[in-house]
Amino acid sequence: MFLNKIEYRALLIGAFLSIVSCQSDKDNNASEKNKSSQVAIATKPAQALSDAFKGYWYGGKAEITSYALQQSRYGEVREGTAVLVYVTEDFLPDAQVKADNAASDNIGVLKLNATKNFNTGIYPYHIMQSTFFPVANNQHALKVSVSVQEWCGQVYAQINNRTQFEVQSHSYFQSEADETFNLNKTYLENELWVQLRINPKSLPVDDIEVVPSLEYLRLKHQNIKAYKATAALSDSTYTLTYPDLNRILTIEFNAEFPYSIRQWEETYPDGRNGELMTTTAVQLKTITEPYWQQNRNEDGYLRDQLSLD
Repeated sequence: MFLNKIEYRALLIGAFLSIVSCQSDKDNNASEKNKSSQVAIATKPAQALSDAFKGYWYGGKAEITSYALQQSRYGEVREGTAVLVYVTEDFLPDAQVKADNAASDNIGVLKLNATKNFNTGIYPYHIMQSTFFPVANNQHALKVSVSVQEWCGQVYAQINNRTQFEVQSHSYFQSEADETFNLNKTYLENELWVQLRINPKSLPVDDIEVVPSLEYLRLKHQNIKAYKATAALSDSTYTLTYPDLNRILTIEFNAEFPYSIRQWEETYPDGRNGELMTTTAVQLKTITEPYWQQNRNEDGYLRDQLSLD
């Protein structure tokens, strides 16, 4: 059967509309899938805060713990100090920064500022990672960042938790330079250090995918992405093993609340010929203080208490 021009044109238009309609259905289905995924994350049941948790973390002070650091860098182990500062804050969910004022739509977070200071020969390293994790323990960290400064230059990276993980990375290295991209949501190694302090039994175990710590990824110039890992939890130890990176992280903590971190070690290829090297940090002192108010010269004695000077 032969078609005239009008019938042929109608057939083409119909086919085109059918394709557009199918594509629209696919887009709508994908949109609904993403939307339902977001809802599932946002409405995961919040963990009830115990009286012990409220009394310890909402007493108007931060917990500050110093560690004796043995840091592997450039094939040698360097002596230094590490400090973990945990404190609760009100967090703005949209701007994803600390709130200046209390408001009903703020999100309560337990923040971790983790710092390291050590020298490599003539020049020093200063590393800081910040993690903002909801005390409700019902979704991923809202933001994670890292900055590394040394005399060769500085690098900075940040992950924001929105529809996806939004990643920004800036470096003085040409191969890393300025990058902006998105990642599908998965576990973040940085957030696990805070989740542990809220409820270690809620930590993920078995075979999982994890974005390693931003510190490790920047120091080793690895891509910021999720890697396969195996997680294991005992009463007082949490271990992450990354087979593709040949890296193992072990965190030892007290089994009783507030689950303070006693020490950790991290092993991965860092020798001059690719040999495995191990970084360790062992607890020195812990104090609880409103450190943001203690910025006078006379407050320097607190550093002595932490064995930092």
